[in-house]
Amino acid sequence: MARKQGSHADITGPRLREAALRLFARHGFAAVSMRQIAAEVGVQAGALYLYTPDKQALLFDLMRDHLEDLLADWAPPEAPPLMQLESFVRHHIRYHLDRPDLVFIAYMELRNLDPANFAVIEGLRRDYETRLEAILRRGRAAGVFDVADTKLATMALIAMLTGVTTWYREGGRLDRATVEALYWDMARKAVAAA
Repeated sequence: MARKQGSHADITGPRLREAALRLFARHGFAAVSMRQIAAEVGVQAGALYLYTPDKQALLFDLMRDHLEDLLADWAPPEAPPLMQLESFVRHHIRYHLDRPDLVFIAYMELRNLDPANFAVIEGLRRDYETRLEAILRRGRAAGVFDVADTKLATMALIAMLTGVTTWYREGGRLDRATVEALYWDMARKAVAAA
């Protein structure tokens, strides 16, 4: 649908996404209505459909954009596997601490995606997991890592690293740099890096 001249799509569209993100993270996708999102943005509920076809599309767009940004934001450096793993761990921690609401939604709201959208999101998640598993495989082949099952180790590391968003609070006992260093140490030990 074409926007009217003089419309504020560049303002309302991002505000719609921010409101949906905040409400989905706070109350859960199923408990939030388009009317609530509209009220948060300060527009009539019908106006939301100028920006998104429905609530499912809004959830999918948030999740897809999050994962595409994550994939675009990191690539393994040309370095030995241990350095690649450290780069992955540190990036994952930094990236996720900056986006706790998106991380929560990307992991907790998968069940609310329709099958086609779920397949896209799962594909993006697999792409990210494959990057880590490739590092672990290279490290195992080089004798740097002692990992019996690289797929299992990949899933365990990602779960551990992503879990930081559930407990970390800005201004708490540990600052980000300390958390990042401690998580890198745990990840390194988990794969028994020589």
